[in-house]
Amino acid sequence: MVRNEQKNESKLDAGIFDDAKRSLTPEQYAVTQQKTTERPFENKYWDNKAHGKYRCVVCGAPLFSSEEKFDSGTGWPSFTAPTSESALAMAEDTTQASERTEALCARCGAHLGHVFDDGPRERGGKRYCINSASLDFTPQNASEVAPRVRDPIANDISDALTANTTPEHAPTETATFAAGCFWGVEAGFRELAGVVTVTVGYSGGQTKNPSYAEVCGGTTGHAEAVSVEYDSRKISYDELLAAFWAMHDPTERNRQGPDVGSQYRSIIFYHTQEQERSARASKEAFEREGKYGAKTIVTEIIPATPFYRAEEYHQQYFAKQR
Repeated sequence: MVRNEQKNESKLDAGIFDDAKRSLTPEQYAVTQQKTTERPFENKYWDNKAHGKYRCVVCGAPLFSSEEKFDSGTGWPSFTAPTSESALAMAEDTTQASERTEALCARCGAHLGHVFDDGPRERGGKRYCINSASLDFTPQNASEVAPRVRDPIANDISDALTANTTPEHAPTETATFAAGCFWGVEAGFRELAGVVTVTVGYSGGQTKNPSYAEVCGGTTGHAEAVSVEYDSRKISYDELLAAFWAMHDPTERNRQGPDVGSQYRSIIFYHTQEQERSARASKEAFEREGKYGAKTIVTEIIPATPFYRAEEYHQQYFAKQR
């Protein structure tokens, strides 16, 4: 695979972030793109008690649920966990005297806030301290209306980040797969009706926030993977599994065609016990079909590990080449 990093990063800078600057308020842009921090107790959602979902104000990705929100007394919205392990990306922040963990939107890379280990112990002990300016709240019921920061007629740059859209209240779930070069895998899943968005990244390794060069070096343990957000009313997990088996050769160990390396290995990352059961049953059924004769299917089925969003030029790579 020939990948021109400089060319595509320039294309991104001239497009998506310019759109972000136009569509966000000055405070939203300063927080999400310049990593500033809003004032405590003087922001929109710190005391919001309505039920619903909190989404990324830049790209609309679901990040937190009101079920995980709690009053930390800090003056910022605080949560015990994100909607899924793949919703956020983490990075080391050394801008202050003490090292902190920065929380980013895994889909678009927007700065959200920081993660601390002083949350409620009975709920995991984590405190996701998030800026209101990085969030857009979708109330669960029509009667629970929260005023929106963004102008309803402003450009929504989520169209620049994902070709598919779904109604705000559509039930979405996450599935994660590795099946070789993530360019083609992303394109294959994106074509399926019911798939909301597909993000390419790295999963299955031990290095935090790896770069593409590090993953290619084979030292991080990561595989090129895709995080698939899908509308469970329109497409089932079993149908995603069927597409997964069809789009690659699961008998090739640490390679797919001309792409060689452990980053190209075949993996199903399950997020729930139900997904694990479905994945194992699907693999057994596929093996019984005998499509590959005496060859052994080497696909791993393992619990979902932290998913790190790949560099922007890798996102929807084939679409950007048109």
